[in-house]
Amino acid sequence: MAIANPPTDSPPSPPPAPLSNGKGATRPGDRIFLGLSRGSGIALLVIMAAIAVFLTWRAALAISADEANFLTAFEWEANADPPKFGIAVLAYGTVVSSIIAMVIAVPVAVGIALFISHYAPRKLAAPLGYVIDLLAAVPSIVYGLWGILFLVPQLTGLYEWLDDYFGWTGIFAYEGGAARSLFTVGILLAIMILPIVTNVSREVFQQAPKMHEEAALALGATRWEVIRMSVLPFGRSGVISASMLGLGRALGETMAVATVLSPNFLIGTSLLDPGGGTFAQNIAAGFKEAGSMGRDALIASGLVLFVITLLVNGAARLIIARRKEYSGANA
Repeated sequence: MAIANPPTDSPPSPPPAPLSNGKGATRPGDRIFLGLSRGSGIALLVIMAAIAVFLTWRAALAISADEANFLTAFEWEANADPPKFGIAVLAYGTVVSSIIAMVIAVPVAVGIALFISHYAPRKLAAPLGYVIDLLAAVPSIVYGLWGILFLVPQLTGLYEWLDDYFGWTGIFAYEGGAARSLFTVGILLAIMILPIVTNVSREVFQQAPKMHEEAALALGATRWEVIRMSVLPFGRSGVISASMLGLGRALGETMAVATVLSPNFLIGTSLLDPGGGTFAQNIAAGFKEAGSMGRDALIASGLVLFVITLLVNGAARLIIARRKEYSGANA
């Protein structure tokens, strides 16, 4: 009769070394990484604060000497004595051209991202993705030269069509001339921000849970119903973030806008009227010939653009936070 071997008690394994003692990392590598991360965050805040202080200081010097209303004046004579300048036209042109760009670019970008991630075969999706990536690498001045030499002449027909069918609204009234208006700038900016919105949206859509998509297909949903119920809700925050990145590019674009736009300090009733201006275009065009007061005035306009950018990004963060309760992995 065989006798079973008595059980032997194996020594307990040592507990893993703690990563933190409650006050910070204990391992040398963790302490170094914690210090670098914390230092990077503090450095970013210091840089942002330094930019804000510099802009505010120089802007205060200009605004205190301004004989016009800085927020509502329709003129820019910062080098005159006394100086008179205002940002009404610049704010209008910057906001309107950016809105036009977003209205055109975001739906097209989301459609392209969905096509690459869920419709196109792999042999087509990969090259198409590379082409979109290459568009993001094109310099701004190249877009500007293409816009002034090709896009502006080609848009005359579109302007005439809009005037024939929608000119009665006043917004799309066209009285002839070169198509160097805020509407053209908006179209050019839409082309420029299209790769940014497309690439980010595509990456987000590709992270949608495959189990949700397969479950919907098993229940008889069509491809569009799967995208509408599973992919788009999952990627909503990502699309908003991508749109805000594109909007930031549109708000601060300089060379392409300066090349295409025919600047003046008038606000036309029609989007097709030539002229207008943006913050970045005005700074690029006037900084070289500006005197001391003129440069301070341009810096003051840059401060307004800085504040607008912060407000836009803050609003985007609030929108994303309200959608935070949705998670494609947990739904």
